[in-house]
Amino acid sequence: MLVNLRDILSIADKMQYAQPAFNVNSVAQIKAAIEIHNELRSPVLIQGANLANGFMGGRIDFQNCSLEEKRIGAKNIGDAVRRYAAEVDIPVVLHLDHGNDFDACVAAIDGGYTSVMIDGSSLPYKDNVELTREVVKYAHARGVSVEGELGVIAGMEDDVFSENSSYTHPLQAVDFFKKTGVDALAISYGTTHGPNKGKATKIRKEIPIAIKECMKHEGIDGFLVSHGSSTVPRYIVDEINALGGDIQNAHGIEVQQLVEVSKVGISKINVDTDLRLATTRNLRELFKKMPHLQSAPLLEDIYRILSENLTVSDPRAYLYPIMDTLMYGNIPSEEVGLVVQAIELATKEAMAPLIVQFGCYGKANLIQQHSLEEMIDWYKKQA
Repeated sequence: MLVNLRDILSIADKMQYAQPAFNVNSVAQIKAAIEIHNELRSPVLIQGANLANGFMGGRIDFQNCSLEEKRIGAKNIGDAVRRYAAEVDIPVVLHLDHGNDFDACVAAIDGGYTSVMIDGSSLPYKDNVELTREVVKYAHARGVSVEGELGVIAGMEDDVFSENSSYTHPLQAVDFFKKTGVDALAISYGTTHGPNKGKATKIRKEIPIAIKECMKHEGIDGFLVSHGSSTVPRYIVDEINALGGDIQNAHGIEVQQLVEVSKVGISKINVDTDLRLATTRNLRELFKKMPHLQSAPLLEDIYRILSENLTVSDPRAYLYPIMDTLMYGNIPSEEVGLVVQAIELATKEAMAPLIVQFGCYGKANLIQQHSLEEMIDWYKKQA
């Protein structure tokens, strides 16, 4: 069943574990994500980034996607999530990551997303509040949850970029919750977007501790989110490079640090880079083990792009020759089927350890699931 973000984060917050939120860019990843969570009896939190919707709408240069392409992509992602969610009994949330404006959030909701993020963190505080409040009003009227962001997280992810961080002020976070009515808040406390987080990244866990204490004092029912939190497994980076890739200065957040912050108020942890790296490793490995695929229809272009771009790690940069497969799950040949299998295996490999380490395995049956119609009534009572 597709549910609102509150359903799964309320239990994570109460039991002090974290729900990993995984970004996807293909039907294969969606299928694999729901399967591995079901196998581990974990709730599912699938994310489509703002530009992932553009890519899944058929725009290869997704950085330049239109609103209409985002609408198409959001529906494609939503259709796939509903299809595979219908086959399991565990709760599934489909969440928009880094919606950059009101229209992007509306497009996601229209496409079937049950939760959206509006990222106004680059705006002046007053403007961030006003934009977030506008999205909250629209989303809550439809039973959809909303995540905001306060503070600036360094690094680059799709169209989100900043050279420097500015930590979230606890008192401002409380004010933000009060003024916007947002369900969850992404905070800046030492994490970084992208694969190059630095070897000695130290999370300042005193920030979520202080925010949660202030929220409790003010009676605020909300959740904290950690962005830029991929672990960037070293063994996968090494395997990519051994297969001819050239991924340098790739360092993630230590898993233990993420486990620790889940005990002090962080209920949702975003992960994207890990999936990208595992997929890239699997594709390089597939072409090496089965060289006949290097000249197969459609796949020869994928192989060429990988061969010419040794530093590439984002699968969207090389998998677009099989766009129909990514967007709709169609498999036109046995050779393309092998690529899909490689993507699915990579997805499960990246997700499974974090589902276990963050502590959400076996928790699916603890979630009290509500329909979006029920959440509409709940939000009305809170107003």
